[in-house]
Amino acid sequence: MILLDLILILVLGGLLAWFTGRWSAMLPRIISLIAITLDLILLFPAYLNSYPIGQTSWLIDYKVAWIPHFGINLHLALDGLSMILLVLTLFLGLISVLISWKEIREKSGFFHFNILWILAGITGVFLSLDLFLFYFFWELMLVPMYFLIGIYGHENRIYASFKFFIYTQAGGLLMFLAILALYFIHGRNTAVYTFDYMELFGTSMSGTASFLIMLGFLAAFLIKLPVVPLHNWLPDAHTEAPTAGSVILAGLLLKTGAYGLLRFVIPLFPQSAASFAPYGMILGVIGILYGAKLAYAQTDLKRLVAYTSVSHMGFVMLGVFSFNVIALQGVVIQIIAHAISTGGLFIMVGQLQERIHIRDLNKMGGLWNEVPVMGSMGLIFTLASLGLPGLGNFIAEFFILTGTFKVNVLMACLASLGLIASMIYSLRIVQKVFLGKEVSKWEIPDLSVRENIVFASLVIAIIYIGLTPQQVLKTAEPSLTEILNVKGKTDTIRSNFIMNEAITSPQDNEHSFIVKRQRNTDLTDP
Repeated sequence: MILLDLILILVLGGLLAWFTGRWSAMLPRIISLIAITLDLILLFPAYLNSYPIGQTSWLIDYKVAWIPHFGINLHLALDGLSMILLVLTLFLGLISVLISWKEIREKSGFFHFNILWILAGITGVFLSLDLFLFYFFWELMLVPMYFLIGIYGHENRIYASFKFFIYTQAGGLLMFLAILALYFIHGRNTAVYTFDYMELFGTSMSGTASFLIMLGFLAAFLIKLPVVPLHNWLPDAHTEAPTAGSVILAGLLLKTGAYGLLRFVIPLFPQSAASFAPYGMILGVIGILYGAKLAYAQTDLKRLVAYTSVSHMGFVMLGVFSFNVIALQGVVIQIIAHAISTGGLFIMVGQLQERIHIRDLNKMGGLWNEVPVMGSMGLIFTLASLGLPGLGNFIAEFFILTGTFKVNVLMACLASLGLIASMIYSLRIVQKVFLGKEVSKWEIPDLSVRENIVFASLVIAIIYIGLTPQQVLKTAEPSLTEILNVKGKTDTIRSNFIMNEAITSPQDNEHSFIVKRQRNTDLTDP
């Protein structure tokens, strides 16, 4: 029941926060902190049990009938990958509550209700092994975020919230149609109608049907990731969202798209995913370069940071469709590192806007003398964003590029240009905001004790990931093994993938070496 409890605590905590908000603005904040902390305490024993890893990737598996007439079960399960993402979810949830402690002064109860229900939906997405239940939690994330942007956002919040809703809802509906198609095809073949993830493995269908159904899943996941050209909703949503909304959006909601690719697209549609892989890698590279170009062109600081997410998520897309164990390791680290570093940048932007009430880079400058601690924090997170060695983003991008290079040299070389571009736009942030000529005579306070605690937590986390990534990789190892299935179906995936590559590349001997090498690659050995 621990997995169900993780969700129920957040749901009930959200309702309690909303109810108590009528009498006090402080009670919802305290209730939110208590609810998230209780989840962390419940999750801690399971986290300890993930060392050492056993023979199975599933640490906890909970399944009871929910609507048996339609084959719908309350099936929740926890493995190393979902464990990492749950810890990240609860950690950033705490950060979001703390950083909005004084920012949200009106309707505090409803604000924290939305925060906790978004976290509940994300938790359900990372735990669900019933496709109907997964879709339920996928939609549960959508509505509270819509209210968070539409009510507590900035000037153009209504436009941004509608745009966010339309894009993500359209992708979700396409995924639901794909789930129904998979449900009926499996039922027709086996006379067993079920939404259970485990039972839907290996469903017999034509190549065309498999590819079309996979596209339905891809539509939802690529919009949420987001991938160019489906990214248009993201800059507006980030720009208008409150600070906590931007942290959750960048750190968690985008990661549900990456999780969907790893958990559902590759295992359920291995051959179709292999045929789509070259296009997926191209989309990843386009996202890396195009996102970096647009980031550099921005004058709104928050919009600039938003476009960096498009660029960084391009690395996730590239790594997932490289079908390479090293690249998948990089994807896992990138999910965590991007959430921490970009979350830190959004918090920095929020604290600046609260103090000077502007986000225009051309109206900033010389702030280091007034807020040296905030400047130091901003420098650390911009260095993390550009991939400085010793910080988590460097490990992630190095793994992804190394894994991609083994499969497609051209894509790896083009993607590496994104590292140069990220250095340019990241250093531009520091130069325009904290250094350079002082545009106005600023007299603003530096970080408070609460803000220092928040930033220190994020800095420790990004350094920890950069210096000791092996612990994260050990936790995710069995899950990545099962997703890629190195000893089984991956041989078919790779052979199809290599045949596609052979059309454009004469390096057959190199590809044969890659297949042999990857069969013997230890997931923990980069």
